[in-house]
Amino acid sequence: MSFLSTVPILVVEDSLEDFTALKRAFQKNAVPNPVLRCEDGDQALEYLQGYGKHPDWPNVLPAFVLLDLNMPGTDGRDVLEALKGDPELQSLPVIIFTTSANARDIADCYRLGANSYLTKPIAYGALEEKVGLLARYWLSASKLPISTSL
Repeated sequence: MSFLSTVPILVVEDSLEDFTALKRAFQKNAVPNPVLRCEDGDQALEYLQGYGKHPDWPNVLPAFVLLDLNMPGTDGRDVLEALKGDPELQSLPVIIFTTSANARDIADCYRLGANSYLTKPIAYGALEEKVGLLARYWLSASKLPISTSL
């Protein structure tokens, strides 16, 4: 098992149903990485900006973040802006994973520094396929700025 396969993937998703389907899709694609969930933007920022300081969170940054846009409270745009404005976190890949295919949302997210923008498919088979492509690209094809220590 490589170090990269132990690095978590962070999903910021308020819907338990969507998170469960995503986690199942990662398992179906034999992705060995732990898949963590933050239920809202505030929890995601607490983890990412304070990683290693809270006993309930891993002491390593995730390989990448799958970020939903439309969440109650601190929404995905605010999280994205905070992450890309933080010198310690700006190199962390953030993939927007949302139901919105709105051209303005897409443009805004790229302007704020999103590394990719994907729409959530409705059919589970299409979700599984998209997650497989996502995992192969971000965990195999690309080189990630993985933090090995605090």
